[in-house]
Amino acid sequence: MNFAHVYSRNPVDRGEIVRRDDEWIADKAKDTTSKFLPLKDLNILVTEGTEESLGWVGPTDLERLGVASKPILLGLLDGRALFTVDISTQDKAVAEWSEGNGFRFVDARSVTDIISAADAGIVAQARAQVNWHNVNGYCAICGGETLMGRGGQVRKCSKCEKENYPRTDPVIIVVVSDGDRCLLGQSRRGRLNRTNTYSALAGFVDQGESIEEAVAREVMEEAGIEVGTVHYHSSQPWPFPSSLMIGCHADAATTDINFDADEMNDVRWFSRDEVASALQGRNDNLTVPQPIAIAHHLITAWVKGE
Repeated sequence: MNFAHVYSRNPVDRGEIVRRDDEWIADKAKDTTSKFLPLKDLNILVTEGTEESLGWVGPTDLERLGVASKPILLGLLDGRALFTVDISTQDKAVAEWSEGNGFRFVDARSVTDIISAADAGIVAQARAQVNWHNVNGYCAICGGETLMGRGGQVRKCSKCEKENYPRTDPVIIVVVSDGDRCLLGQSRRGRLNRTNTYSALAGFVDQGESIEEAVAREVMEEAGIEVGTVHYHSSQPWPFPSSLMIGCHADAATTDINFDADEMNDVRWFSRDEVASALQGRNDNLTVPQPIAIAHHLITAWVKGE
């Protein structure tokens, strides 16, 4: 397995078996050995100081501050139960952990610069799960209120009893090449728009579509390029809000670009030398994504011929 990417090294045992026991979960939510990771507006609590880390707190801290939100079980690590809890509406807790006691809240992208790779994996799980619960409080079938079950692994409608499970959205991201050139672009809706930063082409996998079909469709839609063989490289969980980036390389079958101007700001072929210098920060005309993104590693692998 490839655990090289940011957000991809989660060490937590997600506790499939213990989740079936509601009494066990309730006991662990009160156990002083259990740890809780508070999130505020999907930002992550971290400790301040020379060695910053995730801001784990105990059940007594939650009780003292009157945190009423139901915690979500992340799983087990080193014999302890780990939970995450959304405190966005808990004014007293937010004030305490925002203004003192050696804590601060950091967004889930920036936090990866100051915590370990393992902790970044936990952040991905916690952020995605909190967000999913926040937007699924009511049943899509009958409109009834939904209730958390299995420690947060399911929400069940209080009226029609329909069960709803967390979803992950598959996204292909691909570096297309014709030998010594690779195809990179800028999406109009992306964070890279109107800069000199270019990235791998990407898009959601459609229903009833294979990874290879999604690669071919997205590259044709965004760049007007036909692809041949598609090679899987690696994957990365991306908790914004809950995607799985499926990294690929693909061989170009055609080379004339005809990009969708409604979708893309620009699409270009870049030489291996141009991209290599951009990776080293020595190209004033081209910037590529930072190592937090799987695109960086797909581009790097192409430059190295891997």
